[in-house]
Amino acid sequence: MTGIDVVYACAGLGALCAAVLPTALAKRPVSLPMVFLAAGFLVFLLPLDVLPELDPVRHRGVVEHLTEACVVVALMGAGLAINRPPGLRAWSTTWRLLGLAMPLTILLTAAAAGWLLGWPPAVALLVAAALAPTDPVLAAEVRVGEPTDEKDDEDEVRFALTSEAGLNDGLAFPFVLAAIALTASSATGWSTEGLWHWAWSDVLVRSTVGLLVGVVVGRLLGWMFFQASWKALRLSEHREGFVALAATFTAYGLTELLHGYGFLAVFVAACTIRGAERDHGYHRVMHAFTDQIERLLTAVVLFLVGGFIADGGLAALTWRGALLGLLLFLVIRPAVGWAVQARGAATGRERAAIAVFGIRGIGSFFYLAYALGEADFAAPARELWAVVTFTVLLSVLLHGVAATPVTARLDDAEGSGGDPAPGRAG
Repeated sequence: MTGIDVVYACAGLGALCAAVLPTALAKRPVSLPMVFLAAGFLVFLLPLDVLPELDPVRHRGVVEHLTEACVVVALMGAGLAINRPPGLRAWSTTWRLLGLAMPLTILLTAAAAGWLLGWPPAVALLVAAALAPTDPVLAAEVRVGEPTDEKDDEDEVRFALTSEAGLNDGLAFPFVLAAIALTASSATGWSTEGLWHWAWSDVLVRSTVGLLVGVVVGRLLGWMFFQASWKALRLSEHREGFVALAATFTAYGLTELLHGYGFLAVFVAACTIRGAERDHGYHRVMHAFTDQIERLLTAVVLFLVGGFIADGGLAALTWRGALLGLLLFLVIRPAVGWAVQARGAATGRERAAIAVFGIRGIGSFFYLAYALGEADFAAPARELWAVVTFTVLLSVLLHGVAATPVTARLDDAEGSGGDPAPGRAG
């Protein structure tokens, strides 16, 4: 038996499970990420000498690009699935979560990291920024479903968490870059050097580039898919799902070449393509394809995360690092998420669910891997990986168990009339 034989066997079984389990687990308090995480953990506990060593410190580049691909595919799927047209009022919950909840979560998590673990400001900011975004990959149980012809058929919880996950992966990047800049200027303390450059370049310019490229690419592809006079270009008539990957990588690659935020561009491009011909069935074809690719990539990543944990990946975790993850999930995100929705569009039940389900996942691994490749931080890399991995593990378990019963109760409440949502956009 060789290592490649194990890879083939695991790949085949994993692909079969990725196809079967979503339906099999649909009404059970067990999520697909939980299954693949457990599978990786159990396989890497077996006494097999052919299993590879899983070390994100030594293989940082592999982790960065694998998680990067997983996130960008998920962002395209999320954007194509959203039925509600963008707008200040219609997306009011999203704007509150992005403009208020995410910065406050980063600030409070960084403060907690500095207090509990004694980390320098740059390290605390990095971990807080990496853990801040709601993950579009692991939030499948609380995301909107496939595209439909109805513009307003999404409940506020699924819509808010999907749109938040779609946008905040890109908008967390400035805070990661701030941590990189801070450790370069003062590894163990505070420094305002480069503050204006960060605000102008990393926040304003790069976000604007991501937004503009996403809109331009989305409009061009939307025109090509649905309106081009040349039939060969009017791809909606060919019903090829893999075109969604072409849109994903075109938007992401062009934006990164122009030094913008590719994550932001992919989600904006997806929403723009959806808006080009909102009721067309081709959106379902593209969404279904991205969903399949996303499930396969998620299976690979979480299987490896489970193996990393089995190999001792949490050995560097201290009780203080574990407490940081618990504080984020049990105190910081719920409290901030609840507070920023005051007098908003969600009902009381929806407001609580949105506040609690700030799922952390694959994007956190990407941001940490990216930052550790760009600068040296004044903390052991293995400790940082342990804290982030534990927090993602916590999210997979807690949110995975809670997602199905919570969303079922929300659906039951909505079906029975429920409480009217103040200010709910129609």
